[in-house]
Parts: sequence; C-alpha cells; structure tokens
Amino acid sequence: MGNCDFADWATRVTLGFMKQPDTRLRPTLELEQAELALAPGAIAGVDEAGRGPWAGPVVAAAVILDLDDLPVGVGDSKALDEAAREEAYASIKKRARFAVAVADVSRIDRSNILTATLWAMAQAVAKLSEKPRLVLVDGNRLPPVICEARAIVKGDAKCLSIAAASIVAKVTRDRIMVEMAEAYPGYGFERHKGYGTPQHKEALERLGVTDIHRRSFRPVQLALGLID
Repeated sequence: MGNCDFADWATRVTLGFMKQPDTRLRPTLELEQAELALAPGAIAGVDEAGRGPWAGPVVAAAVILDLDDLPVGVGDSKALDEAAREEAYASIKKRARFAVAVADVSRIDRSNILTATLWAMAQAVAKLSEKPRLVLVDGNRLPPVICEARAIVKGDAKCLSIAAASIVAKVTRDRIMVEMAEAYPGYGFERHKGYGTPQHKEALERLGVTDIHRRSFRPVQLALGLID
C-alpha cells in the first residue's frame, strides 16, 4: 500500500469511527405504547433521587406523560448536566402531571433507606391527580401501591416516563440541598448534595454531624464515634 493509499485508507477509517452510532440506551415510549395497546388508562413512571447520600432526604417522583404533548429534553437524569435537567424539568412541569414525596432523615434512620424510598414512591403515586392504571418503577423493588406495578431495572435509561420522574426527583432534591447549604454552611451541600465526597468527609470531621445527616449510615456513625 503506497503512502497516498494508506493516507486515504486512514482517513476513511477515521471517518468511519466518527460516524459510529451512539449505542447508549435512550428512554423511549415503547413500554408505555405497548401497555396502552393492551388496555387504556394512565401510566405513571416512578423514580427516586438520594438513596446514597450521607445527608438529606430521599425524594421520589411519579410522572404521567401526555403522549400528545411530550416534554422536551427528557433523558436519564444521571446522563444530563444540571442545566439540561433544569430545562427538562421546566418542560415536564408544563406538559405532564406529576407528584413528589419526600422521606426525611428521621424516616430514613427509623426504617432504613430502602423502606423509606419505597414509602416515598408510594406517596408520590398516591398524590397524583389521576390514579394510574399502571406504575412503571425504576429498579428491582416495588413500592406498596394500590394498582398494577412493574419494576424495570435501569428503567430511567429505557422508559420515558421513568426518565421524566428521575429528572423531577433529582431537580427537587438538588434544590432542597441548596437550601440546606444555607442552613448548614461549610459542608458544601450546594455542591455535593450530601453525597460522600472528600470535602464532605473533611467537613464532618471539622464541623461535626448536623440534624440532616443520616445516623444510620456508616460514615456518619464513624464521625459520631459510634463505631470504629
């Protein structure tokens, strides 16, 4: 292969790689449309934000989309930056019906994080203006709802209703933690939102444990000297 041939081949290969399709999962309406083909009735997507942080509440959201007027910019909240989530949230708020429920730190510590999360999910569904026929829940556990429900692993990356719920839950919780940053300065809640970061660990050691820290979580128990 001559130099010119090699250069032409290399260019074609490079362009070929550049044109490779994005194979990441993107949420669609396939599940909702399949279910609606079987039976009519509202379908709600449900997701949560905040299971892992050392501080702050866990927030759940339930969203019923209008399939004739879909919000724009909806994707898995973990794959969107803050600005994109805020834009998508505004669109969801304008075009969809949704409800939010918050499980505070006392509930988390009293019952455990999983139970508190499922409780918040059920509360969000109960607060919807219309009782859904079906609830699609992100994950592998179902909340105690009084309608048909289906758990979907990685549902926020597959199902548009769940993705919308993930955005509502995430934006709502982030806003709560920004407010908490004003009430508890020095911890960096406005940045890490209560998650376990080196900055958060250092603040715990320097400033101590606040009322919004989860005492049932090991890092907080370590900071309190309850365990070694």
